[in-house]
Amino acid sequence: MENGCILVVDDDKDIVAAIAKLLEKEDFEVIRAYDGLDALDKLASNRNINLILIDIMMPKLDGLSAMMKIRTTRNIPILVLSAKSEDTDKVLGLSMGADDYITKPYNPMELVARVKSNLRRYLHLGSADTNKTDLIKIGGLALDTSAKTLEVDGEQVKLTATELKILELLMRNAGKIFSAEEIYSKVWNEDAYAVENTVMVHIRHIREKIEINPREPKYLKVVWGIGYKIEKI
Repeated sequence: MENGCILVVDDDKDIVAAIAKLLEKEDFEVIRAYDGLDALDKLASNRNINLILIDIMMPKLDGLSAMMKIRTTRNIPILVLSAKSEDTDKVLGLSMGADDYITKPYNPMELVARVKSNLRRYLHLGSADTNKTDLIKIGGLALDTSAKTLEVDGEQVKLTATELKILELLMRNAGKIFSAEEIYSKVWNEDAYAVENTVMVHIRHIREKIEINPREPKYLKVVWGIGYKIEKI
């Protein structure tokens, strides 16, 4: 399959079958798993997996716990599938390392669009403009958009694909303030509506990973009522 390989994880086999059929029509390869432990096994045995769609409530190992384990070694996009649509559940999923959150019952066209958007962002991170330098340095931050890696004071730090893309946007435009809506539209490539919580969670994660003291940030600053920026250093 030419579009990429996707791991679909849900304890409801009918849901997995329906999603697999939907994605295979779009020329994706689909690997199926039915609980968190099964997902970890499939991920360990197949390095070609580019994206994960995972349910939260599952036996043996729930989706959030599985996601936390995955995030210790992989930065591939993870999209949470959940019947819970409350903002608090969405923020929790994003806080645990998800790149995106899709509520059930899902719109098939929206699911495919979200998969393609997240996969495109991951596979083409930093490659949209060949005139751009692959290495961006600001103070002790060194972001290699080609290798998809970040070093902070010489130490490599793991970021998700979405976190890397947000940081790339801010570092390439150091000193410029971006609103949450601007960040969302540029990184997600979608219209921004009520996205403050989503962006805020990702910003907080980035800050926790790059700042010595996240409460007194050196690099990633909040400009209250306006947005976010990376300081010129």
